[in-house]
Amino acid sequence: MDYISKLKKIIKRNRSNVVIGLDTDIKKIPLVFKKYKNPVFEFNKRIINLTSQFVTGYKINVAFYESSYGYETLEKLSKLFNDRNVFISDAKRGDIDNSAQYYADYHLGKLNFDAITISPYMGIDAVEPFFKMKDKYVYLLALTSNRGSKDFQKLKTGNKFLYEVIIEKSMKWADNIGFVFGANYPKEINKFTRKNKNVSLLIPGIGAQNNDLENLIKNIKNDCFVINSSRGII
Repeated sequence: MDYISKLKKIIKRNRSNVVIGLDTDIKKIPLVFKKYKNPVFEFNKRIINLTSQFVTGYKINVAFYESSYGYETLEKLSKLFNDRNVFISDAKRGDIDNSAQYYADYHLGKLNFDAITISPYMGIDAVEPFFKMKDKYVYLLALTSNRGSKDFQKLKTGNKFLYEVIIEKSMKWADNIGFVFGANYPKEINKFTRKNKNVSLLIPGIGAQNNDLENLIKNIKNDCFVINSSRGII
């Protein structure tokens, strides 16, 4: 099943557009998990088991797992991936084609994530290995929620912003490409989702970043978006 079909099915069944960010900090998890050999895995497993019927899926920020211990944890977690939810690798990769292929093979192949976040800055050859993988999905960074996003993403090129040029160009590459839009850009989200009913947006910035959820929901005009909350939940 392709990603959008799977995503819409889960959203309808679970009546939720939420993905939980498993940005798990070993220093902050409850002491009860410290007795295990791999406390982060056990904590994440408990979160998944307790919430899977209430959420669309899980987004794993790979930065929290950048160590030998962390990658061991990711590989154990990947054994829990299933068809009841979507699992997104928030890896923000973006490199030349042969390097990108190794990233794609690991994250979408070995770990079997359903989707991955990618920086589009280096162009199509940095993205192609990911969108060529069957039934997988690519979320390109478009208009992100961090305070420095306007430094480049809102630069004008001709009569368009750079992020708009990226979207326009990349949507011609494949139909399994979506975008990351920060929750602090409801007007831009409104404009995009009115025109693109079957393109998924991954929307961070709710929860600890204190953006207005009610106003955001009013401005989303398609039914295949996911809203991430990490620190606001775990």
